[in-house]
Parts: sequence; C-alpha cells; structure tokens
Amino acid sequence: MLVTFKTDVGNIAMFGDVALQMIKMMGHSETIPGAILAEDLPQALSRLKNALANEKAPPPTDKDEDDDDKEPAISTTHRAIPLINLLTEAIAADCDLMWE
Repeated sequence: MLVTFKTDVGNIAMFGDVALQMIKMMGHSETIPGAILAEDLPQALSRLKNALANEKAPPPTDKDEDDDDKEPAISTTHRAIPLINLLTEAIAADCDLMWE
C-alpha cells in the first residue's frame, strides 16, 4: 500500500508502514485518509522532528563478503526527509496537508 501526502505545494508518496509511522509521530491517529489544517502544521512538524530525534538508530550491521545482495538499512530519519521538506513548504505557503 502507498500513502500519498498532498498539499498545494506538492505531493509525495510513501510505503504504507512508513507513512503510518510518520502520521503517528505527527500526533495523529493512523487513519487513512486524513488531514492536518495549515494552522496545525507547525506543531505537527515539531512533533515529527522531536519523535525522530528520540528514535534509536538501528544497530550497525557487519559487512560480510556474502552480504553484497542485501539492501542497506535506511533510518526512519532519512525516510522522513521528504515529508519534513513538504511540511516546511506547506507551512510557508499556509496550506493544509492531506493523505490518502
């Protein structure tokens, strides 16, 4: 499942499990579809950033010769960058955020 975050300044899509995690970090229930009003976006962005700062990084993996086909671990913070950028732009443009 993909979840698309939509604003007047742009859209991004995320895999469902990651998107639900981000929605929860912003302080909202994991319901789809959903929305955050423009006036509430600064607080949602702040909550997301605080939750990411408090999140523990995944343990480093040892790189073996046989691990060449394994995908590298991507942190939640790294996955959140597009959403953080979208929220920042939406706040500057004073527009709502919706997801479906």
